Amino acid sequence: MARIRTRTRADLPPEDQDLLKRDISLYRVLSNNPTAMRAFSGLGQYIRHKSILDPRLRELAILQVGWVARAPYEWSHHVKIGYDFGVTDDDIRALIAETAGQSTGLDAHTKLVLRAAREAAAGPGVSAETYTALAAFLDEPRMVDLIVTIAFYCGVVRLLSSFEVDVEPEYQPYLDKYPFPEQE
Repeated sequence: MARIRTRTRADLPPEDQDLLKRDISLYRVLSNNPTAMRAFSGLGQYIRHKSILDPRLRELAILQVGWVARAPYEWSHHVKIGYDFGVTDDDIRALIAETAGQSTGLDAHTKLVLRAAREAAAGPGVSAETYTALAAFLDEPRMVDLIVTIAFYCGVVRLLSSFEVDVEPEYQPYLDKYPFPEQE
Protein backbone atom coordinates (compact mmCIF):
# COMPACT_ATOMS: atom_id res chain seq x y z
CA MET A 1 0.00 0.00 0.00
CA ALA A 2 1.36 3.39 -0.99
CA ARG A 3 2.69 5.63 1.77
CA ILE A 4 0.73 8.57 0.43
CA ARG A 5 -2.91 8.91 -0.51
CA THR A 6 -3.81 7.82 -4.01
CA ARG A 7 -6.17 10.20 -5.76
CA THR A 8 -8.98 9.52 -8.16
CA ARG A 9 -10.29 11.87 -10.85
CA ALA A 10 -13.18 12.73 -8.54
CA ASP A 11 -10.69 13.96 -5.91
CA LEU A 12 -9.22 16.51 -8.29
CA PRO A 13 -10.59 19.85 -9.40
CA PRO A 14 -11.88 19.83 -12.99
CA GLU A 15 -8.78 21.57 -14.35
CA ASP A 16 -6.56 18.74 -13.03
CA GLN A 17 -8.67 15.70 -13.87
CA ASP A 18 -6.76 15.24 -17.14
CA LEU A 19 -3.78 14.16 -15.03
CA LEU A 20 -5.49 10.83 -14.46
CA LYS A 21 -6.41 10.19 -18.08
CA ARG A 22 -4.05 7.22 -17.67
CA ASP A 23 -5.35 5.87 -14.39
CA ILE A 24 -2.21 4.21 -13.05
CA SER A 25 -0.92 4.02 -9.48
CA LEU A 26 2.06 6.30 -10.11
CA TYR A 27 -0.16 9.09 -11.42
CA ARG A 28 -2.68 8.61 -8.61
CA VAL A 29 0.17 9.24 -6.14
CA LEU A 30 1.75 12.14 -8.02
CA SER A 31 -1.60 13.87 -8.49
CA ASN A 32 -1.34 14.93 -4.83
CA ASN A 33 0.69 17.81 -6.32
CA PRO A 34 -0.65 18.59 -9.80
CA THR A 35 2.08 21.12 -10.61
CA ALA A 36 4.84 18.65 -9.76
CA MET A 37 3.05 15.91 -11.67
CA ARG A 38 2.81 18.06 -14.80
CA ALA A 39 6.54 18.81 -14.63
CA PHE A 40 7.38 15.14 -14.04
CA SER A 41 5.05 13.98 -16.78
CA GLY A 42 6.46 16.47 -19.28
CA LEU A 43 9.90 14.88 -19.26
CA GLY A 44 8.44 11.38 -19.25
CA GLN A 45 6.30 12.22 -22.29
CA TYR A 46 9.32 13.66 -24.10
CA ILE A 47 11.30 10.49 -23.44
CA ARG A 48 8.54 8.21 -24.69
CA HIS A 49 7.19 10.18 -27.63
CA LYS A 50 9.80 12.67 -28.84
CA SER A 51 13.22 11.24 -28.02
CA ILE A 52 15.34 10.54 -31.09
CA LEU A 53 17.04 7.60 -29.39
CA ASP A 54 16.17 4.22 -30.90
CA PRO A 55 13.00 3.20 -28.99
CA ARG A 56 14.17 -0.36 -28.34
CA LEU A 57 17.46 0.90 -26.87
CA ARG A 58 15.56 3.48 -24.81
CA GLU A 59 13.29 0.83 -23.32
CA LEU A 60 16.18 -1.53 -22.64
CA ALA A 61 18.00 1.27 -20.79
CA ILE A 62 14.87 1.91 -18.71
CA LEU A 63 14.45 -1.80 -18.02
CA GLN A 64 18.09 -2.06 -16.98
CA VAL A 65 17.61 0.72 -14.43
CA GLY A 66 14.50 -1.05 -13.13
CA TRP A 67 16.30 -4.38 -12.87
CA VAL A 68 19.32 -2.93 -11.05
CA ALA A 69 17.05 -1.02 -8.66
CA ARG A 70 14.77 -4.03 -8.18
CA ALA A 71 11.84 -1.71 -8.87
CA PRO A 72 8.76 -3.88 -9.46
CA TYR A 73 6.52 -1.05 -10.65
CA GLU A 74 8.95 0.29 -13.23
CA TRP A 75 10.07 -3.18 -14.30
CA SER A 76 6.54 -4.51 -14.84
CA HIS A 77 5.32 -1.41 -16.66
CA HIS A 78 8.33 -1.22 -18.95
CA VAL A 79 8.33 -4.90 -19.82
CA LYS A 80 4.85 -4.23 -21.24
CA ILE A 81 5.82 -0.89 -22.80
CA GLY A 82 9.06 -2.38 -24.12
CA TYR A 83 7.12 -4.98 -26.10
CA ASP A 84 5.35 -2.11 -27.88
CA PHE A 85 8.71 -0.64 -28.89
CA GLY A 86 10.47 -3.74 -30.17
CA VAL A 87 11.88 -5.32 -27.00
CA THR A 88 11.62 -9.11 -27.18
CA ASP A 89 11.62 -11.81 -24.54
CA ASP A 90 15.10 -12.74 -25.78
CA ASP A 91 16.20 -9.14 -25.12
CA ILE A 92 14.84 -9.28 -21.58
CA ARG A 93 16.50 -12.62 -20.84
CA ALA A 94 19.76 -11.23 -22.26
CA LEU A 95 19.48 -8.09 -20.10
CA ILE A 96 19.11 -10.29 -17.02
CA ALA A 97 22.09 -12.41 -18.11
CA GLU A 98 24.24 -9.35 -18.88
CA THR A 99 23.47 -7.97 -15.42
CA ALA A 100 24.69 -11.25 -13.93
CA GLY A 101 27.92 -10.98 -15.94
CA GLN A 102 27.00 -13.73 -18.37
CA SER A 103 27.76 -13.72 -22.08
CA THR A 104 24.86 -13.02 -24.46
CA GLY A 105 24.22 -12.62 -28.14
CA LEU A 106 23.29 -8.95 -27.86
CA ASP A 107 25.04 -6.63 -30.28
CA ALA A 108 27.83 -4.38 -29.00
CA HIS A 109 25.72 -1.19 -29.07
CA THR A 110 22.95 -2.72 -26.99
CA LYS A 111 25.48 -4.06 -24.49
CA LEU A 112 26.97 -0.57 -24.15
CA VAL A 113 23.57 1.01 -23.52
CA LEU A 114 22.86 -1.60 -20.82
CA ARG A 115 26.29 -1.05 -19.27
CA ALA A 116 25.71 2.72 -19.19
CA ALA A 117 22.35 2.21 -17.47
CA ARG A 118 23.89 -0.19 -14.93
CA GLU A 119 26.72 2.20 -14.14
CA ALA A 120 24.42 5.20 -13.70
CA ALA A 121 21.92 3.21 -11.63
CA ALA A 122 24.71 2.06 -9.32
CA GLY A 123 26.02 5.65 -9.19
CA PRO A 124 27.44 8.18 -9.60
CA GLY A 125 27.12 8.09 -13.40
CA VAL A 126 28.41 6.60 -16.63
CA SER A 127 32.14 5.84 -16.57
CA ALA A 128 34.56 7.60 -18.91
CA GLU A 129 35.29 4.31 -20.69
CA THR A 130 31.62 3.58 -21.34
CA TYR A 131 30.91 7.16 -22.36
CA THR A 132 33.74 7.12 -24.89
CA ALA A 133 32.47 3.86 -26.36
CA LEU A 134 28.90 5.22 -26.56
CA ALA A 135 30.15 8.39 -28.27
CA ALA A 136 31.58 6.25 -31.05
CA PHE A 137 28.07 5.29 -32.19
CA LEU A 138 25.72 7.91 -30.72
CA ASP A 139 25.75 11.50 -31.95
CA GLU A 140 25.48 14.21 -29.30
CA PRO A 141 21.68 14.65 -29.45
CA ARG A 142 21.18 10.89 -29.00
CA MET A 143 23.77 10.81 -26.22
CA VAL A 144 21.81 13.52 -24.42
CA ASP A 145 18.58 11.56 -24.88
CA LEU A 146 20.19 8.38 -23.55
CA ILE A 147 21.68 10.02 -20.45
CA VAL A 148 18.49 12.02 -19.78
CA THR A 149 16.45 8.81 -20.05
CA ILE A 150 18.72 6.87 -17.72
CA ALA A 151 18.94 9.72 -15.20
CA PHE A 152 15.18 10.32 -15.25
CA TYR A 153 14.43 6.67 -14.59
CA CYS A 154 17.06 6.50 -11.84
CA GLY A 155 14.92 9.18 -10.20
CA VAL A 156 11.67 7.41 -11.03
CA VAL A 157 12.71 4.19 -9.29
CA ARG A 158 13.63 6.13 -6.15
CA LEU A 159 10.30 7.95 -6.22
CA LEU A 160 8.43 4.66 -6.65
CA SER A 161 10.34 3.07 -3.79
CA SER A 162 9.99 6.06 -1.47
CA PHE A 163 6.22 6.23 -1.96
CA GLU A 164 5.88 2.42 -2.13
CA VAL A 165 3.71 2.75 -5.23
CA ASP A 166 1.65 -0.39 -5.76
CA VAL A 167 1.88 -2.46 -8.93
CA GLU A 168 -1.54 -2.74 -10.53
CA PRO A 169 -2.89 -6.32 -10.81
CA GLU A 170 -2.78 -6.27 -14.61
CA TYR A 171 1.02 -5.79 -14.48
CA GLN A 172 1.69 -8.66 -12.04
CA PRO A 173 2.06 -11.24 -14.85
CA TYR A 174 5.20 -9.40 -16.03
CA LEU A 175 6.71 -9.73 -12.56
CA ASP A 176 5.75 -13.40 -12.49
CA LYS A 177 7.33 -13.96 -15.90
CA TYR A 178 10.58 -12.17 -15.00
CA PRO A 179 10.93 -12.19 -11.20
CA PHE A 180 13.84 -10.52 -9.48
CA PRO A 181 16.40 -13.00 -8.16
CA GLU A 182 16.58 -13.63 -4.45
CA GLN A 183 18.93 -11.19 -2.75
CA GLU A 184 22.04 -12.70 -1.24
